Amino acid sequence: QVQLVESGGGLVQPGGSLRLSCATSGIVFSFYTMGWYRQAPGKPRELVASITSAESTYYADSVKGRFTISRDNAKNAVYLQMNSLKPEDTAVYYCNAVAGRYDHWGQGTQVTVSS
Repeated sequence: QVQLVESGGGLVQPGGSLRLSCATSGIVFSFYTMGWYRQAPGKPRELVASITSAESTYYADSVKGRFTISRDNAKNAVYLQMNSLKPEDTAVYYCNAVAGRYDHWGQGTQVTVSS
């Protein structure tokens, strides 16, 4: 059974930091491109960052220079370090694993940036 479990969300003040984690099981983690998506109320889900099996990374323009994605193949986990958070970063953040026709999602973790 495939499981992706996000953690690390919460309430943080503008300018603060959070580190999201996604623990996976039931997949050959090293084969997968891992991504973090987010969805704010009333908006479509958007790709925030991704990292391939070769550790090539992609960042949305809105988070470049503030967020860092990383992976640990030994722990079957992917992380999103979020610095200099802004109110517009408020959303539910989802972990995604994709490899060929296989596409798996976590349940999401809420990130709220507010004073």
